[in-house]
Amino acid sequence: MQLRNSSARYGLVSVLLHWLVAVAVFGLFALGFWMVGLDYYSSWYKRAPDIHKSIGILLFLLMLGRLVWRFVSPPPAALPEHDRLTRLGATLGHGLLYLGLFGVMISGYLISTADGRGIGVFGWFEVPALVSGLPEQEDIAGHIHKYLAWGLVIFAVIHALAALKHHFLDRDTTLVRMLGR
Repeated sequence: MQLRNSSARYGLVSVLLHWLVAVAVFGLFALGFWMVGLDYYSSWYKRAPDIHKSIGILLFLLMLGRLVWRFVSPPPAALPEHDRLTRLGATLGHGLLYLGLFGVMISGYLISTADGRGIGVFGWFEVPALVSGLPEQEDIAGHIHKYLAWGLVIFAVIHALAALKHHFLDRDTTLVRMLGR
């Protein structure tokens, strides 16, 4: 498999970025869902949010890299058998996924830095608190983070179902291209 995208298929870098982001999003959602139910006396009460924040920051960096990669190696052209509405839906859907991802990550950053402290990333480096002290920053960003995370996961499931529909009902190569074949 080639590293870069071709006019007909995705390359290894795009495929790996896609699936790494997918695993991270669902893993972060599961971790976040689980950790909000922890009580103060749980041994994971501090550790789980630290892991969640660290992976979230790494995902943000990965997504920035993914955006750069889209310019370096543009995605393959739409399949000729897709009508205009399908192509428009795919473009809008991918755009919403990107917006949702960045919205969730930015709101998570705003929750974590509301008190003026930076975010440590696995002890490797710290992301400074550039925005803090806004009125009700933590609460508002928390609500946004929660609802965007739910929306993102639901939309990602719809995205996966659309890929399966293309594969099994339409019998086109949409899913096969993203699997790197």
